[in-house]
Amino acid sequence: MSDVVDIHDLEVTFATDAEPVKAVDGVSLHVKPGEVLAIVGESGSGKTVTAKSILGLLPETATVSGAVVLAGNDVVQLDARQLRDVRGRDVAMVFQEPSSALNPVYTVGWQIAEGLRAHGQDSRKAARAKAVEILGRVGIPDPEVRVDHYPHQFSGGQKQRIVIAMALVLGPKVIVADEPTTALDVTVQAEILDLLRRVRREFGTAIVLITHNMGVVADLADRVAVMYRGKVVEEADVRTLFADPRHEYTRALLAAVPKLHEQAPAFGGRPAAVPAGLDEAARTDERTRQEEPAAPEGPAAPEEPRDVDAVVAARDLEIVYPGRIGRSGFRAVDGVTFSIAPGEVLGLVGESGSGKTTIGRAIAGLTRATGGSLRVLGHEMLGFREKSFRPVRARIGFVFQDPATSFNPLLTIAECVAEPLLVHGRAKDVRGARRRVDELLDAVHLPTSYGERYPHELSGGQRQRASLARALALDPELLIADEPTSALDVSVQAKVLEVFTELQQRLGFATLFISHDLAVVGMLADRIAVLYRGRLVEMGESAQVLQDPRDPYTRRLLASVPVPDPVEQERRREALRALQT
Repeated sequence: MSDVVDIHDLEVTFATDAEPVKAVDGVSLHVKPGEVLAIVGESGSGKTVTAKSILGLLPETATVSGAVVLAGNDVVQLDARQLRDVRGRDVAMVFQEPSSALNPVYTVGWQIAEGLRAHGQDSRKAARAKAVEILGRVGIPDPEVRVDHYPHQFSGGQKQRIVIAMALVLGPKVIVADEPTTALDVTVQAEILDLLRRVRREFGTAIVLITHNMGVVADLADRVAVMYRGKVVEEADVRTLFADPRHEYTRALLAAVPKLHEQAPAFGGRPAAVPAGLDEAARTDERTRQEEPAAPEGPAAPEEPRDVDAVVAARDLEIVYPGRIGRSGFRAVDGVTFSIAPGEVLGLVGESGSGKTTIGRAIAGLTRATGGSLRVLGHEMLGFREKSFRPVRARIGFVFQDPATSFNPLLTIAECVAEPLLVHGRAKDVRGARRRVDELLDAVHLPTSYGERYPHELSGGQRQRASLARALALDPELLIADEPTSALDVSVQAKVLEVFTELQQRLGFATLFISHDLAVVGMLADRIAVLYRGRLVEMGESAQVLQDPRDPYTRRLLASVPVPDPVEQERRREALRALQT
């Protein structure tokens, strides 16, 4: 079969105020009908620039040479009118963040139909009917009703389904999916991956997948192209690449991936296979264990705070957000009991809306507890006064999910890191705090000269390390890390986690590590707490939760995590399907 996309000797150079930057350097790739090609690599490798060249979406500062042949047309040579005809009909794009891809002031049905009307294919009535049909096919319930709803009335996973529906409505030959699951929980991510598989099967659409999640690659891709500094350094079918990577960079990329199965042999407490050396008695024990009935539904028994000197002790904690006039409030946290001992790392996991970030904000005094008890460093947070809590807040550090938005873009890195010292009166000005700032930058393995740079001049991993330096500026006894690595490449994530582990062991601060990535939590946490719809459904030592989870939701959560092994991932996908039936 002829290729739907054929990229030949593609070079893309961007003009800058300094020297020109060559983002793509002689890339040649092809995609067959119905095939999933994954392009992987760290930030700056050129994978997104390569993918956007298929749609002709590069900015005016880009100089492009080579050929990008799409359905018989060289996209590089097309003018603006011809590109409009190609986009949507021959190629469509699924963006990383659906909230930014959808217009908040128009209904989703109008936005899906807009593509049909732009290509002059259908009347208003026919376009609406097609919008209803495509919404149903991507799994939106009650599409006849939901077609008239606005983006904010859908969950994150549903919004991603709508973006996929917008891409499919004109029947393109290829879809470019740029990090389509990065911002999603593992359970929602599994649903979107199933949808993309179904899109390939039912619509015959080829997919170019841009991602840094090697588990997603193992789950979905047929072939993989690895990019490094603008070049394709390795290309192979997915099983060959994972089993026998040839290039040094590919091996380093795979080595940096946190591997869930190294911490837990398999979800649900069931080993993937009985080791060859076990005798028959041990094999019988294993079979008996595998046949044990699942733990009953319902929340786990509340955990009593184990230590009167606990850094954090929550007992029957409730957090209710007030509703509008005439409406009841929303119960975000419902009767949660847990504790964090000095020097302990507690991993708090759960999907979006489970209440994990709300608990982290309540511990930091950014959200009010409305019931039960929450003691933080000996201070009761129920009905606390801001003035009395201010000295306690100086003993708490906070690492945000996205350092790009938590840093003031007008301040240098040194000024950002020094900010807590100035706010709490530990230094009079940035000059007086500079010695401490340099110590902190050195501790997180950043050159002290980076203090003179602005946030936009640092990479994502460097910004997150600077964010960690700022959180540690006041020598906190408790650190709250809210999804600190979810937006990072695996290689960058590995470096940040290594720095975090080193500092935590050396300085001994207690940590609440909030994440939906169980592999990362398993690497760091002493204990893991699992939240579901505001309730604590399971808590225990990390090894116990990952290897022998008691609650059905925890088992489903573990089963949803894609692992960087195509053979193992296929087995896990079937097991997840069995858990859902």
